Amino acid sequence: METVTEKMIARMRMQFWKEAIDDIYDKSPRESPIIVELYRAFVTHNLTKRWFKRVIDARETSLNNNSNRSLSDVEEYAENTSSSLLYLTLESMGIRNVHADHAASHIGKAQGIVTLLRATPYHASKRRVYLPMEILIKHGVSEEQIIRGKSDKKLSDVIFEIASQAHMQLEMARNLKKEVPREALSAFLVTVPVANYLKKIQKADFNIFHPSLQQRNTMLPFSLWMQSMKKSY
Repeated sequence: METVTEKMIARMRMQFWKEAIDDIYDKSPRESPIIVELYRAFVTHNLTKRWFKRVIDARETSLNNNSNRSLSDVEEYAENTSSSLLYLTLESMGIRNVHADHAASHIGKAQGIVTLLRATPYHASKRRVYLPMEILIKHGVSEEQIIRGKSDKKLSDVIFEIASQAHMQLEMARNLKKEVPREALSAFLVTVPVANYLKKIQKADFNIFHPSLQQRNTMLPFSLWMQSMKKSY
């Protein structure tokens, strides 16, 4: 469990970013290298303030949440964070297109779900469980089992259900590919590590603690290059 001090520091950081974003949009940025560059991006690309605020507000709210009730909660958090960052990426590329945004929404949700799965062993080592409680209860899996790092058929069923949702979001994004402007495709290269993880966890029979899932993917740079050459996601 996070200490009171850690949460206080995190809240102070969130407040800093809230004020920093307000300053940027008031055209009076603080003298900080990161803030100056963000201001330059705002001036150049007219970035939408709402996406920044959604990321910060979601992170701040998450400080008070020690669990996710449902998979919908996970997707909502992913939409507010991962998807919002993709919207900003598209805007920074000069792309404002409803189809690109629609794809970004699905990709962000898939990325958020996969991030949760990837982090589960680490969270378990810190005695934290963020897998959706509704799905754990449905399959008869306790938080203590996850904290102990013990996988069985029931936990594999939990992971399969969650991973399937990430796969579905990824496929929904890919179904929009014909409508997405070609110049937007490079913003969606994040699908490469997302799809890679989903393949690896399937190969591991959805054992969230399988050692192969913790290994670095040395072929990732090449896979990203290949995907960019194919103009796909």
